[in-house]
Amino acid sequence: MEIAVQIAQLLVSLSLLVICHEFGHFITAKIFKCRVEKFYLFFNPFNFSLFKYKYGETEYGVGWLPLGGYVSISGMVDENTSADQLSKEPQPWEFRTKPAWQRLIIMLAGIIVNVILAMFIYAMIAFHWGSTYLSTDNLKYGIAVDSLGYEMGLRDGDMIKYVNSEPAAEFNKVFVDLLLGDPRTLTVERDGQIVTLTIDDEMVSKLLDPKLQSVPFMPRFPFVIAEIPDDADNAARKAGFMAGDSLVTFNGQPCSFYNNVRDMLEANKGKPVEIGYVRGGEQMTATLTIPEDGKLGVFTKSYHDFLEFTTVQYGFFESFPIGISRGVDKIVEYVKQFKLIFNPDTKAYKSVGSFITMTKIFPETWNWYAFWSLTAFFSVILAVMNLLPIPGLDGGHALFTLFEIVTGKKPSDKFLERAQTVGFIIVIALMVFAIGNDLLKYVFN
Repeated sequence: MEIAVQIAQLLVSLSLLVICHEFGHFITAKIFKCRVEKFYLFFNPFNFSLFKYKYGETEYGVGWLPLGGYVSISGMVDENTSADQLSKEPQPWEFRTKPAWQRLIIMLAGIIVNVILAMFIYAMIAFHWGSTYLSTDNLKYGIAVDSLGYEMGLRDGDMIKYVNSEPAAEFNKVFVDLLLGDPRTLTVERDGQIVTLTIDDEMVSKLLDPKLQSVPFMPRFPFVIAEIPDDADNAARKAGFMAGDSLVTFNGQPCSFYNNVRDMLEANKGKPVEIGYVRGGEQMTATLTIPEDGKLGVFTKSYHDFLEFTTVQYGFFESFPIGISRGVDKIVEYVKQFKLIFNPDTKAYKSVGSFITMTKIFPETWNWYAFWSLTAFFSVILAVMNLLPIPGLDGGHALFTLFEIVTGKKPSDKFLERAQTVGFIIVIALMVFAIGNDLLKYVFN
């Protein structure tokens, strides 16, 4: 059931983005009096459509292959163009007879619409939900690090100060900003001393390992029992623990933070231990044997219960500058990711995913905040990917048109047709690579 909800969210999100993208091409083609033959959500190989309806000169439809969509414009060299069409005398309503500047606008319109859509969604998110974040200044217990974080040079209790020499403000941005930096440095305060760490490509490859389940550092917080399940075999209940108890020692050694207690429980599976805890200001102890699964059998409070989050609300008109700023930030962030992907030392190419990865990003229950946030980000991705100068994509068409504007020489239809074929092969190869990565991550691992 959960996967069905994730798939539904992805399909709705992509459908919205594809329709808006193709509408950009459609409306500008109409403005410049080009004949639009087809407007399709999803592709319809073998000319099979789930739905189609012709209104005026345009056939509107829904294809059966959910890998995007297309607008077929008369006289435009694309995957739907036949040699017979190119051999005919150009007509006034055809794309190829229009001035270069009009063709350039038509080609870039889909990308522009996706950028505007992303900014608008981010603006409406800011208006409806505001901005809630954890400031690095509010990490009163510092950070908790795992083994990879320790290998990076971090230690439990470190206070994050700077990322890539810039002041660190929002905790949830630290990890991504660090990876995309050049050079990559993380400055922390440790026991009153300032320590600066440099992250090399080898470490980045470990941080981007698809098997990594979480970031290597998280907010540190005390281990406080929130609830004990009503279970006769519950180890914590048998030992006398109650909701609200704060664990402070483990076998006589200080151990009061969640990550440390978790590690001690894992290391003492099946062994008798003495745990010290505080209840109502009074320190107490309990002796028990840790279950073989290494769990105490309790629900604990999370860092949200201990740390102060900052929430900013925006008025309707105030939200638009926020949306524009977030859209620009996401575009810059995504473009920077290409540098990681094409650097073989970081092995970031292993993290490239297809629709399987996109599906798993969505929550297992329908969440409107997550849905709109991811839709905005996917809109940015769609815009950037389509701007790549690959024949067959909008960026490839735009590149040839810019060449024509600068040189005054228009590439021949035959050249464009061959370039389209090459571009199609490149796109298919990229898709196969991404799907292969997903199969390795989710099927064969």
